[in-house]
Amino acid sequence: MTPRLWVKVCGLRSVEAIEAAVRVGADAVGFVFHEPSPRHVDCARARALATAVPAGIDKVAVFLHPTQALVDAALEAVRPDWLQTDAADLQAIVLPAAQRVLPVYRTGRITEAVRARRILLEAARSGAGERADWDAAAALARTNELVLAGGLDAANVGAAIESVRPFGVDVSSGVERDRGVKDVALIREFVIAVRAAEARLASSAQGVEQR
Repeated sequence: MTPRLWVKVCGLRSVEAIEAAVRVGADAVGFVFHEPSPRHVDCARARALATAVPAGIDKVAVFLHPTQALVDAALEAVRPDWLQTDAADLQAIVLPAAQRVLPVYRTGRITEAVRARRILLEAARSGAGERADWDAAAALARTNELVLAGGLDAANVGAAIESVRPFGVDVSSGVERDRGVKDVALIREFVIAVRAAEARLASSAQGVEQR
């Protein structure tokens, strides 16, 4: 049986967007703590948004080269299930022992062994709609719980899933009507496309088993 894909909608800045993601079946929502990103939320706003996330949906605090002070404040505000930042950043910050981390690797920049079980593969720049290297992603997906990010939208996520066979997918700019502004309809279309690809893979796997 093909496992259910983990779907994360990142860069959420409104209760409406959170509710839309949850309603259509996303598994995780991401809050970006990085200026000058158009998706940045401060800790006070993130705290209020986190109260709209129901039990069973993962909260992900997303950083890029953060200070220890910012990490501490965000963890206190959101109580995230996962902390996401570049793998190299994790060497410079101190985290609670129980905090789960989602290290980010970037295609073309992986210079060390990937040791974490669950990782996120991104393009060179986050949030810019750039596509990650799907061939590199597919290789990593064979040995890791790979979350594929970078340039995904409803039109291409099905092909990405079939090519990479990831553990999960992460979308941000691909469900926006303007930079930093999520579109409820695009969120819905994206998650529907993911689940359709998931169903195709499950059907294909079942067909192979019956031969």
